[in-house]
Amino acid sequence: MKSVAVLPGDGIGPEVTSAALDVVDKLGLPLDLRYGEIGWECWRQEGTPVPERTWKLLEETDTCLLGAITSKPLREAEAELPDGLRGTGLTFVSPVIQLRQRLSLYANIRPVTDLVNGRFDFTVIRENTEGLYAGFDFHGLDDALWNVVRDHPNAQASGAGSTSVTLRLQTEFGMDRLLRYGFAYARSHGYSRLTLVDKPNVLRHSSNHLRQRLELIEGEYPGIDTEILNVDAVALWMVRRPERFGVLVAENMFGDILSDLGAGVMGGLGLAPSGNIGDNGSYFEPVHGSAPGMAGRNRANPMAMVLTVAQLLDHLELPVPGDELRAAVRSVTARRTTVTYDMGGTSGTREVAQAMADELDTAQNRAGTGEDVVDRLARLDTASISDALDSLGIGGVLAGIAPQVPGSRAAGRAFTVTYQPLDDCEKGFRNAANYLDDVPEGSFVVIDNAGSTTCTNWGSLLTSVAQRRGVRGTALHGSARDIAEIRAAGYPLFSTSATMVSGKNRVELAATGRNVVIGGVTVRPDDIVVADDNGALVVPAGHAVEVADRAERVERTEGSINEAVAAGSRLDEARRRFGYAEPWDDGTNSDV
Repeated sequence: MKSVAVLPGDGIGPEVTSAALDVVDKLGLPLDLRYGEIGWECWRQEGTPVPERTWKLLEETDTCLLGAITSKPLREAEAELPDGLRGTGLTFVSPVIQLRQRLSLYANIRPVTDLVNGRFDFTVIRENTEGLYAGFDFHGLDDALWNVVRDHPNAQASGAGSTSVTLRLQTEFGMDRLLRYGFAYARSHGYSRLTLVDKPNVLRHSSNHLRQRLELIEGEYPGIDTEILNVDAVALWMVRRPERFGVLVAENMFGDILSDLGAGVMGGLGLAPSGNIGDNGSYFEPVHGSAPGMAGRNRANPMAMVLTVAQLLDHLELPVPGDELRAAVRSVTARRTTVTYDMGGTSGTREVAQAMADELDTAQNRAGTGEDVVDRLARLDTASISDALDSLGIGGVLAGIAPQVPGSRAAGRAFTVTYQPLDDCEKGFRNAANYLDDVPEGSFVVIDNAGSTTCTNWGSLLTSVAQRRGVRGTALHGSARDIAEIRAAGYPLFSTSATMVSGKNRVELAATGRNVVIGGVTVRPDDIVVADDNGALVVPAGHAVEVADRAERVERTEGSINEAVAAGSRLDEARRRFGYAEPWDDGTNSDV
């Protein structure tokens, strides 16, 4: 049993919290939810937005789920205090800042995911306790600060009393713990790249200090590539090529800006979750504000809160139900029939929450039958699956990957393998295929050798080993050999081409378990690969159930049309009657 302090907060906070927890109830999790108070009403009534009883609750629980918090400027805040507290020197300090400082929550975690097409999936990790937001913000300078800036021509023209200075605080203690957290997060979540975001061409000394700490720490995390990029360049590439990123680590202000940009890239604040993590505490909140003008109108998007709960469950080491919540959000988002105004829909908070709860019910019902989604997809023609992917706006066809064994069909979870060429001076046998010992039973091996036709990455020996290991098939973006033996074995092999030139001394294993891109389509570990005589395609894991549903409807629709024509109907009439224009929506519609 894990204990969670639930602080609904202000504005739309209580309604999105309630709606999201109604969805979570479907999972029957071992959670002890303990409710508390925080926010603007606490300030108005008690002169503090975080009462002592709330601090006590936070000490007694494993983590915290926070709704939304209203903050107002100093004058407005004091004006709303009770008469007995006004003018007593009380100062409103944002509860969010109080939580981060008192609990030392130094890492703000902001996942950025393409919920519809699965094109990108990266995370911004923002430092929470120092940087330009450390609080060293001065107007009217004392002698010490004036001596630092007095030679600037604008400062000379203004004078000490009319000059402001904000200091960027960066400490080895703060930087080291953030970088180590970023590397550990990348490793545990399967990312192969960590991008340090700063402005080294302008903030030369503090950025160089940060670079030195990165160079010192990166050696502790082999297998994770690093880079240092300017924050403005990252902002551009987050919009144009978000798929290039894995984990982005940034100081407080840069991270704040980039994380909100990330929310825009993924579709808006209504889809953006966040977590705040320290060594001995944590809280999780949706990124959107309290929106007091919208409170009580059943218009707020609850998806960000559901995704926030999923992130909280990951933190509590309950990743499976977290993934189930994310899958429910993806399904409802992709369908677009039950979404709130910010996503172009007309549905209310409760309707959207119910749609997500229904998705969980559907998934649990399927699980109760013991039927795996891979088995469902394996029974379907790839053309029907391609139609279903098209209906969701997802590109899944692995272009150029053709069947080498006619009549074979296979489906399985992707086990991804990446090769890289050897330089002439490095020729030598590298045991590049020994990864096969680690491939789980039931997998579909996806190999990326950049479509090379100059050497092979698969042959009869690997086929024999794969069959003994229970591997379901291989999709090779490159060349295979021993095709006659592989056909005799009946092994489902799909590749770019065939040749006889060995790859033993020409390539080496670059990585397993990384995303690979084939013909513009990304294959992620555990996505589902389906292949037959039409070729091979990939179904994103988060959309697998919806794709199977739609593909089954496509086949039912086409079957109904065929039966109608056989019974004497005209083809155009049968197509109109059974909704052939959009067969994935309902295969049994009458005239539409």
